[in-house]
Amino acid sequence: MSGSYEAELNEKLAKIRPADRAAMDAAKAHWKTVGKPLNSLGKLEDAVTRMAGIYETADYEIRKKGLVVMCADNGVVAEGVSQSGQEVTAVVAENFTRRATSTCLMAELADVDLYPVDIGMAVDVPAVTRTEYKIMNGTKDMLLEPAMTREQAAEAVLTGLKIAEKLAADGYDLLATGEMGIGNTTTSSAVASVLLGKNVEEVTGRGAGLSSEGLNRKIEVIRAAVAKHRPDRGDILDVLSKVGGLDIAGLAGVFLGGALCRIPVLIDGFISSVAALCAARMCPAAADSMMPSHRSGEPAGGMVLEELHLSPYIDCNMSLGEGSGAVAVIPLLEMGLKVYREMSTFEEIHVEQYEEFND
Repeated sequence: MSGSYEAELNEKLAKIRPADRAAMDAAKAHWKTVGKPLNSLGKLEDAVTRMAGIYETADYEIRKKGLVVMCADNGVVAEGVSQSGQEVTAVVAENFTRRATSTCLMAELADVDLYPVDIGMAVDVPAVTRTEYKIMNGTKDMLLEPAMTREQAAEAVLTGLKIAEKLAADGYDLLATGEMGIGNTTTSSAVASVLLGKNVEEVTGRGAGLSSEGLNRKIEVIRAAVAKHRPDRGDILDVLSKVGGLDIAGLAGVFLGGALCRIPVLIDGFISSVAALCAARMCPAAADSMMPSHRSGEPAGGMVLEELHLSPYIDCNMSLGEGSGAVAVIPLLEMGLKVYREMSTFEEIHVEQYEEFND
Protein backbone atom coordinates (compact mmCIF):
# COMPACT_ATOMS: atom_id res chain seq x y z
CA MET A 1 0.00 0.00 0.00
CA SER A 2 1.16 3.53 -0.65
CA GLY A 3 -0.15 7.08 -0.76
CA SER A 4 -2.90 8.37 1.48
CA TYR A 5 -4.59 5.45 3.17
CA GLU A 6 -7.38 7.66 4.43
CA ALA A 7 -8.20 8.91 0.94
CA GLU A 8 -8.25 5.36 -0.44
CA LEU A 9 -10.42 4.25 2.44
CA ASN A 10 -12.91 7.06 1.86
CA GLU A 11 -13.19 6.12 -1.82
CA LYS A 12 -14.22 2.61 -0.85
CA LEU A 13 -16.65 3.75 1.84
CA ALA A 14 -18.50 5.87 -0.70
CA LYS A 15 -19.37 2.66 -2.62
CA ILE A 16 -21.11 0.90 0.28
CA ARG A 17 -24.87 0.51 -0.11
CA PRO A 18 -27.51 -0.29 2.54
CA ALA A 19 -29.42 -3.57 2.62
CA ASP A 20 -31.81 -4.38 -0.23
CA ARG A 21 -35.28 -3.90 1.26
CA ALA A 22 -37.01 -5.61 -1.67
CA ALA A 23 -35.00 -8.80 -1.07
CA MET A 24 -35.86 -8.65 2.64
CA ASP A 25 -39.58 -8.23 1.84
CA ALA A 26 -39.38 -11.24 -0.48
CA ALA A 27 -37.72 -13.32 2.25
CA LYS A 28 -40.42 -12.32 4.75
CA ALA A 29 -43.10 -13.26 2.24
CA HIS A 30 -41.51 -16.68 1.69
CA TRP A 31 -41.30 -17.33 5.43
CA LYS A 32 -45.08 -16.91 5.63
CA THR A 33 -45.53 -19.76 3.14
CA VAL A 34 -43.25 -22.23 4.98
CA GLY A 35 -45.34 -25.03 6.54
CA LYS A 36 -44.86 -24.23 10.21
CA PRO A 37 -46.38 -21.80 12.73
CA LEU A 38 -45.75 -18.19 11.73
CA ASN A 39 -42.62 -16.60 13.20
CA SER A 40 -41.92 -19.74 15.22
CA LEU A 41 -38.17 -19.71 14.56
CA GLY A 42 -37.97 -16.20 15.98
CA LYS A 43 -34.57 -14.58 15.56
CA LEU A 44 -33.45 -17.25 13.11
CA GLU A 45 -36.13 -16.05 10.71
CA ASP A 46 -34.97 -12.48 11.27
CA ALA A 47 -31.38 -13.52 10.56
CA VAL A 48 -32.28 -15.27 7.30
CA THR A 49 -34.26 -12.21 6.23
CA ARG A 50 -31.43 -9.85 7.18
CA MET A 51 -28.98 -11.88 5.12
CA ALA A 52 -31.31 -11.69 2.11
CA GLY A 53 -30.99 -7.91 2.30
CA ILE A 54 -27.21 -8.16 2.46
CA TYR A 55 -26.97 -10.60 -0.46
CA GLU A 56 -29.60 -8.60 -2.39
CA THR A 57 -31.59 -11.75 -3.12
CA ALA A 58 -34.11 -13.89 -1.26
CA ASP A 59 -32.66 -17.03 -2.89
CA TYR A 60 -29.18 -17.64 -1.51
CA GLU A 61 -26.97 -20.28 0.10
CA ILE A 62 -24.01 -20.18 2.48
CA ARG A 63 -21.24 -22.31 1.02
CA LYS A 64 -17.97 -21.02 2.44
CA LYS A 65 -17.35 -19.51 5.88
CA GLY A 66 -14.26 -17.82 7.25
CA LEU A 67 -13.15 -16.40 10.60
CA VAL A 68 -10.74 -13.45 10.52
CA VAL A 69 -8.80 -13.15 13.79
CA MET A 70 -6.94 -9.85 14.11
CA CYS A 71 -3.88 -10.23 16.36
CA ALA A 72 -2.20 -7.15 17.86
CA ASP A 73 -0.40 -5.94 20.95
CA ASN A 74 -1.15 -2.83 22.96
CA GLY A 75 1.50 -0.64 24.54
CA VAL A 76 -0.83 0.22 27.41
CA VAL A 77 -0.09 -3.22 28.89
CA ALA A 78 3.00 -1.57 30.38
CA GLU A 79 0.65 0.22 32.79
CA GLY A 80 -0.41 -2.97 34.56
CA VAL A 81 -3.88 -3.25 33.05
CA SER A 82 -3.67 -6.99 32.37
CA GLN A 83 -2.70 -10.17 34.20
CA SER A 84 -0.76 -11.41 31.18
CA GLY A 85 2.25 -10.10 29.31
CA GLN A 86 2.44 -9.35 25.59
CA GLU A 87 4.23 -12.63 24.91
CA VAL A 88 0.87 -14.43 25.22
CA THR A 89 -0.46 -12.76 22.08
CA ALA A 90 2.18 -14.39 19.89
CA VAL A 91 1.78 -17.78 21.57
CA VAL A 92 -1.97 -17.87 20.97
CA ALA A 93 -1.60 -16.49 17.43
CA GLU A 94 0.73 -19.36 16.56
CA ASN A 95 -1.64 -21.83 18.19
CA PHE A 96 -4.32 -20.74 15.71
CA THR A 97 -2.19 -22.39 13.04
CA ARG A 98 -1.79 -25.59 15.07
CA ARG A 99 -5.45 -26.43 15.82
CA ALA A 100 -4.55 -25.69 19.43
CA THR A 101 -7.14 -23.15 20.58
CA SER A 102 -10.75 -23.52 21.67
CA THR A 103 -11.90 -21.51 18.68
CA CYS A 104 -9.98 -23.78 16.29
CA LEU A 105 -11.92 -26.80 17.52
CA MET A 106 -15.24 -24.95 17.41
CA ALA A 107 -14.51 -23.69 13.91
CA GLU A 108 -13.64 -27.19 12.75
CA LEU A 109 -17.03 -28.47 13.89
CA ALA A 110 -18.81 -25.52 12.23
CA ASP A 111 -16.78 -25.96 9.00
CA VAL A 112 -15.27 -22.48 9.30
CA ASP A 113 -11.82 -21.68 7.93
CA LEU A 114 -9.51 -19.70 10.23
CA TYR A 115 -7.50 -16.67 9.08
CA PRO A 116 -5.26 -15.30 11.86
CA VAL A 117 -3.77 -11.94 10.85
CA ASP A 118 -0.76 -10.26 12.46
CA ILE A 119 -1.84 -6.67 12.09
CA GLY A 120 0.32 -5.44 14.94
CA MET A 121 1.89 -8.00 17.26
CA ALA A 122 4.99 -7.01 19.22
CA VAL A 123 6.94 -9.86 17.64
CA ASP A 124 6.66 -11.68 14.35
CA VAL A 125 5.28 -15.22 14.21
CA PRO A 126 6.52 -16.92 11.02
CA ALA A 127 3.35 -18.99 10.59
CA VAL A 128 1.14 -15.89 10.85
CA THR A 129 3.04 -12.68 10.06
CA ARG A 130 2.82 -11.24 6.56
CA THR A 131 4.47 -7.90 5.85
CA GLU A 132 1.59 -6.62 3.72
CA TYR A 133 -0.77 -6.85 6.68
CA LYS A 134 1.44 -5.75 9.57
CA ILE A 135 1.19 -2.07 10.45
CA MET A 136 3.64 -1.88 13.36
CA ASN A 137 5.06 -3.93 16.24
CA GLY A 138 2.33 -3.08 18.72
CA THR A 139 0.85 0.29 19.56
CA LYS A 140 2.37 2.90 21.85
CA ASP A 141 1.40 3.29 25.50
CA MET A 142 -1.73 5.44 25.20
CA LEU A 143 -1.25 6.79 28.71
CA LEU A 144 1.92 8.53 27.52
CA GLU A 145 1.24 9.22 23.84
CA PRO A 146 -1.30 8.42 21.11
CA ALA A 147 -1.52 4.70 20.43
CA MET A 148 -0.67 5.23 16.76
CA THR A 149 -0.72 7.91 14.09
CA ARG A 150 -3.89 8.76 12.19
CA GLU A 151 -2.38 7.35 9.00
CA GLN A 152 -1.54 4.08 10.75
CA ALA A 153 -5.13 3.85 11.98
CA ALA A 154 -6.41 4.44 8.44
CA GLU A 155 -3.96 1.85 7.09
CA ALA A 156 -5.19 -0.71 9.63
CA VAL A 157 -8.84 -0.14 8.71
CA LEU A 158 -8.01 -0.35 5.02
CA THR A 159 -6.02 -3.54 5.61
CA GLY A 160 -9.02 -5.22 7.23
CA LEU A 161 -11.26 -4.02 4.41
CA LYS A 162 -8.92 -5.47 1.78
CA ILE A 163 -8.72 -8.80 3.61
CA ALA A 164 -12.52 -9.00 3.48
CA GLU A 165 -12.40 -8.14 -0.24
CA LYS A 166 -9.85 -10.91 -0.84
CA LEU A 167 -11.88 -13.50 1.03
CA ALA A 168 -15.02 -12.49 -0.86
CA ALA A 169 -13.12 -12.91 -4.13
CA ASP A 170 -12.04 -16.36 -2.91
CA GLY A 171 -15.67 -17.39 -2.58
CA TYR A 172 -16.41 -16.76 1.08
CA ASP A 173 -20.02 -15.70 1.58
CA LEU A 174 -20.05 -15.40 5.38
CA LEU A 175 -17.34 -13.94 7.60
CA ALA A 176 -16.93 -14.03 11.36
CA THR A 177 -14.66 -11.72 13.34
CA GLY A 178 -12.31 -12.45 16.21
CA GLU A 179 -9.27 -10.96 17.90
CA MET A 180 -6.26 -11.80 20.01
CA GLY A 181 -4.29 -9.18 21.89
CA ILE A 182 -3.36 -8.79 25.53
CA GLY A 183 -4.76 -5.50 26.82
CA ASN A 184 -7.46 -5.14 24.20
CA THR A 185 -10.35 -4.86 26.65
CA THR A 186 -8.56 -1.72 27.88
CA THR A 187 -8.43 -0.15 24.43
CA SER A 188 -11.98 -1.31 23.65
CA SER A 189 -13.29 0.19 26.87
CA ALA A 190 -11.55 3.47 26.05
CA VAL A 191 -13.09 3.59 22.57
CA ALA A 192 -16.51 2.56 23.92
CA SER A 193 -16.47 5.24 26.58
CA VAL A 194 -15.76 7.90 23.95
CA LEU A 195 -18.25 6.66 21.34
CA LEU A 196 -21.04 5.97 23.82
CA GLY A 197 -20.43 9.10 25.88
CA LYS A 198 -20.25 7.00 29.04
CA ASN A 199 -18.10 7.30 32.13
CA VAL A 200 -15.09 5.01 31.98
CA GLU A 201 -16.15 2.99 35.02
CA GLU A 202 -19.50 2.19 33.37
CA VAL A 203 -17.91 0.47 30.38
CA THR A 204 -14.81 -1.12 31.88
CA GLY A 205 -14.70 -4.68 33.19
CA ARG A 206 -12.16 -7.14 34.54
CA GLY A 207 -11.19 -8.50 31.13
CA ALA A 208 -9.37 -11.80 31.63
CA GLY A 209 -9.83 -11.80 35.39
CA LEU A 210 -8.33 -8.68 36.94
CA SER A 211 -8.48 -8.20 40.70
CA SER A 212 -10.42 -5.25 42.11
CA GLU A 213 -7.14 -3.39 42.46
CA GLY A 214 -6.25 -4.20 38.86
CA LEU A 215 -9.67 -3.05 37.66
CA ASN A 216 -9.27 0.26 39.46
CA ARG A 217 -5.86 0.74 37.84
CA LYS A 218 -7.34 -0.06 34.43
CA ILE A 219 -10.09 2.53 34.92
CA GLU A 220 -7.59 5.16 36.06
CA VAL A 221 -5.36 4.55 33.03
CA ILE A 222 -8.24 4.78 30.55
CA ARG A 223 -9.64 7.90 32.18
CA ALA A 224 -6.23 9.59 32.14
CA ALA A 225 -5.54 8.63 28.51
CA VAL A 226 -8.91 9.94 27.32
CA ALA A 227 -8.44 13.17 29.27
CA LYS A 228 -4.91 13.62 27.92
CA HIS A 229 -5.64 13.03 24.23
CA ARG A 230 -9.24 14.29 24.06
CA PRO A 231 -10.33 12.08 21.12
CA ASP A 232 -13.07 13.50 18.91
CA ARG A 233 -16.01 11.07 19.07
CA GLY A 234 -17.20 12.33 15.69
CA ASP A 235 -13.92 11.32 14.04
CA ILE A 236 -13.35 7.58 14.30
CA LEU A 237 -9.79 7.65 12.99
CA ASP A 238 -8.97 10.22 15.66
CA VAL A 239 -10.43 7.97 18.37
CA LEU A 240 -8.69 4.85 17.09
CA SER A 241 -5.33 6.57 16.72
CA LYS A 242 -5.39 8.07 20.20
CA VAL A 243 -6.87 5.36 22.42
CA GLY A 244 -7.63 2.39 20.14
CA GLY A 245 -5.86 -0.74 19.00
CA LEU A 246 -4.77 -2.17 15.67
CA ASP A 247 -7.03 -5.19 16.13
CA ILE A 248 -10.06 -2.94 16.60
CA ALA A 249 -9.13 -0.88 13.54
CA GLY A 250 -8.51 -3.97 11.42
CA LEU A 251 -11.82 -5.54 12.44
CA ALA A 252 -13.63 -2.29 11.65
CA GLY A 253 -12.18 -2.69 8.18
CA VAL A 254 -13.47 -6.27 7.91
CA PHE A 255 -16.99 -5.05 8.69
CA LEU A 256 -16.67 -2.33 6.08
CA GLY A 257 -15.25 -4.77 3.53
CA GLY A 258 -18.10 -7.18 4.10
CA ALA A 259 -20.60 -4.41 3.49
CA LEU A 260 -18.76 -3.38 0.33
CA CYS A 261 -18.73 -6.96 -0.98
CA ARG A 262 -22.33 -7.71 0.07
CA ILE A 263 -21.54 -10.52 2.51
CA PRO A 264 -22.66 -10.75 6.16
CA VAL A 265 -20.05 -10.27 8.87
CA LEU A 266 -20.68 -11.70 12.32
CA ILE A 267 -19.82 -9.70 15.42
CA ASP A 268 -18.18 -11.70 18.20
CA GLY A 269 -17.84 -10.20 21.71
CA PHE A 270 -16.93 -6.85 23.21
CA ILE A 271 -13.81 -6.01 21.20
CA SER A 272 -15.45 -7.08 17.96
CA SER A 273 -18.62 -5.13 18.74
CA VAL A 274 -16.60 -1.97 19.42
CA ALA A 275 -14.96 -2.44 16.03
CA ALA A 276 -18.41 -2.84 14.47
CA LEU A 277 -19.53 0.39 16.11
CA CYS A 278 -16.48 2.17 14.71
CA ALA A 279 -17.34 0.87 11.24
CA ALA A 280 -20.98 1.91 11.58
CA ARG A 281 -19.96 5.40 12.64
CA MET A 282 -17.58 5.66 9.67
CA CYS A 283 -20.25 4.46 7.23
CA PRO A 284 -23.81 4.06 8.58
CA ALA A 285 -24.88 1.97 5.57
CA ALA A 286 -22.34 -0.68 6.58
CA ALA A 287 -24.34 -1.46 9.73
CA ASP A 288 -26.90 -3.34 7.62
CA SER A 289 -24.29 -6.04 6.86
CA MET A 290 -23.39 -6.67 10.51
CA MET A 291 -24.93 -9.54 12.42
CA PRO A 292 -24.69 -10.22 16.16
CA SER A 293 -23.73 -13.52 17.73
CA HIS A 294 -23.73 -13.38 21.53
CA ARG A 295 -23.71 -10.89 24.39
CA SER A 296 -20.29 -10.35 25.94
CA GLY A 297 -19.90 -10.47 29.70
CA GLU A 298 -18.02 -7.16 29.68
CA PRO A 299 -20.10 -4.28 31.12
CA ALA A 300 -20.41 -2.49 27.80
CA GLY A 301 -21.03 -5.61 25.70
CA GLY A 302 -24.78 -5.13 25.71
CA MET A 303 -24.51 -1.35 25.50
CA VAL A 304 -22.61 -1.49 22.21
CA LEU A 305 -25.03 -3.96 20.65
CA GLU A 306 -27.94 -1.76 21.69
CA GLU A 307 -26.22 1.23 20.09
CA LEU A 308 -26.02 -0.84 16.90
CA HIS A 309 -29.73 -1.79 17.28
CA LEU A 310 -28.81 -5.48 17.38
CA SER A 311 -30.05 -8.24 19.66
CA PRO A 312 -27.78 -11.27 20.23
CA TYR A 313 -28.85 -14.64 18.86
CA ILE A 314 -27.38 -16.58 21.78
CA ASP A 315 -26.55 -15.77 25.39
CA CYS A 316 -24.23 -18.38 26.85
CA ASN A 317 -22.22 -16.20 29.26
CA MET A 318 -19.18 -16.63 27.00
CA SER A 319 -16.17 -14.36 27.40
CA LEU A 320 -13.45 -16.24 25.52
CA GLY A 321 -13.11 -13.89 22.56
CA GLU A 322 -11.06 -14.98 19.54
CA GLY A 323 -14.25 -15.26 17.47
CA SER A 324 -15.67 -18.10 19.56
CA GLY A 325 -19.16 -16.62 19.89
CA ALA A 326 -19.36 -15.74 16.22
CA VAL A 327 -18.36 -19.29 15.25
CA ALA A 328 -20.81 -20.79 17.75
CA VAL A 329 -23.81 -19.08 16.17
CA ILE A 330 -23.06 -20.13 12.57
CA PRO A 331 -24.67 -23.61 12.81
CA LEU A 332 -27.82 -21.97 14.16
CA LEU A 333 -27.95 -19.61 11.20
CA GLU A 334 -27.47 -22.53 8.83
CA MET A 335 -30.32 -24.40 10.51
CA GLY A 336 -32.62 -21.45 9.99
CA LEU A 337 -31.55 -21.15 6.36
CA LYS A 338 -32.12 -24.88 5.77
CA VAL A 339 -35.71 -24.63 7.00
CA TYR A 340 -36.22 -21.50 4.91
CA ARG A 341 -34.92 -23.14 1.74
CA GLU A 342 -36.04 -26.75 2.05
CA MET A 343 -39.19 -27.05 4.16
CA SER A 344 -42.39 -27.68 2.27
CA THR A 345 -44.87 -24.85 1.91
CA PHE A 346 -48.45 -24.93 3.14
CA GLU A 347 -49.57 -25.31 -0.47
CA GLU A 348 -47.28 -28.30 -1.03
CA ILE A 349 -48.56 -30.15 2.05
CA HIS A 350 -52.17 -29.17 1.32
CA VAL A 351 -52.68 -27.35 4.60
CA GLU A 352 -54.42 -24.01 4.88
CA GLN A 353 -51.88 -21.24 5.43
CA TYR A 354 -51.79 -19.53 8.81
CA GLU A 355 -53.44 -16.15 8.91
CA GLU A 356 -51.44 -13.36 10.55
CA PHE A 357 -53.20 -11.16 13.05
CA ASN A 358 -51.76 -7.89 14.31
CA ASP A 359 -54.26 -7.18 17.13
